[in-house]
Amino acid sequence: MEWNRLNDYAEGRAEICRKNDRIEKDLYARYGVKKGLRDENGNGVLAGLTNISKVTAFEYPNGVKTPAEGKLWYRGYRVEKLLADLGPEEYGYEKIAYLLLMGDLPTKQELADFKRTLGDCRSLPTNFARDVIMKAPSGDIMNSMTRSILTLASYDGGINDCTVANSLRQCIQLIAEFPLLAVYAYHAYNYYENVGSMVIHRPDPTLSTAENFLMMLRPDKRYTPTEAKVLDTALILHMEHGGGNNSTFTTRVVTSAGSDTYSTIAAAMSSLKGPKHGGANIKVMEMMADIRNHVKDGRDREEVGAYLTKIVNKEAFDRKGLIYGMGHAVYSLSDPRERVFRSYVEQLAREKGREGDLALYKNVEELAPELIAKYRKIYKGVSPNVDFYSGFVYEMLDIPVELYTAMFAVARIVGWSAHRIEELICMDKIIRPAYMSVMGEK
Repeated sequence: MEWNRLNDYAEGRAEICRKNDRIEKDLYARYGVKKGLRDENGNGVLAGLTNISKVTAFEYPNGVKTPAEGKLWYRGYRVEKLLADLGPEEYGYEKIAYLLLMGDLPTKQELADFKRTLGDCRSLPTNFARDVIMKAPSGDIMNSMTRSILTLASYDGGINDCTVANSLRQCIQLIAEFPLLAVYAYHAYNYYENVGSMVIHRPDPTLSTAENFLMMLRPDKRYTPTEAKVLDTALILHMEHGGGNNSTFTTRVVTSAGSDTYSTIAAAMSSLKGPKHGGANIKVMEMMADIRNHVKDGRDREEVGAYLTKIVNKEAFDRKGLIYGMGHAVYSLSDPRERVFRSYVEQLAREKGREGDLALYKNVEELAPELIAKYRKIYKGVSPNVDFYSGFVYEMLDIPVELYTAMFAVARIVGWSAHRIEELICMDKIIRPAYMSVMGEK
């Protein structure tokens, strides 16, 4: 059946699906079903235990739930401390990846061995870039990467060995390969679809993950220490965020079914690419571009506030009433990742001569919570999340927008890997929640 006929067929029957698949909202409350696995206050339904990370946004003085500054721990360490303990010229992605995977900070020798192992793994099978990545280029880099991940499985003789050791080996290999899969997929798309240049630089095993990414992306291979440090920080802050986020929970679910590492990570990729999850920073960038088009002076708080009011009242931008990058499913008063990231953003903005844009971002950051609280009914504090600045950073690093969500994946593959290993060690049951049938019998 040709595509147009199939499309017409589906369009003609979509309304039948809408009619027969609709479930009245009051039934969820009647049967105590937590939509989205979250209760009426937005708290996630407890589905498991983990040693890998912790996210908190409330305190309980005298047993009373009270919004508090957000906190994020990796293996018992506050993420702010892990970053603060890095030297000014030290790249920490590899050290903190080791921490999340193994559970302890590495010794000097352990870190050197781990870096060397990652460097040795930063390669793809012979002709893989030509035969797989360049064969079907697409602007959807996440889909390109997912296809590559599944294809890599065919090069692995131990594909169905789900022991901890073999799964850890596969995860380390994928952690090392992800930057190549992302950058090469972009260059193939840029060449075939954008009629641009295609550059394939081989990674340097002596460079950090952040340095390699920038080096491979740029035709001249050049980057500044500030650029590499900011990207390294972004990767660390996106590396892990608890077991309940959608893509990490997907990792747990697929692992519990006994599936292989490649299928598990491909499933996590499919979850992350959703605009409600990993694609949020793109919406921030679109919103900020719209604000620039309608506000003459981004430094003018009154003018910025007036336009933000229109956005909140569904009179401007996409008319959904959302100020993107504001608020989070867990955090209330602050997102610790955004707090840490902000200083690096300011440093990079000065280096790039983007102080005017930074002023606009700061005005939105300060005004948006006030306006949301004024015009919306909210149950907890509203503050900027890490996605508010991440797109701005990627733009200043000359990273194409097609790679924004892929950057998230290059970081989050570490957290997914840690949760896969923990699931293999601790669980022996397939994750299988229940759905209550409310169909009428005929």
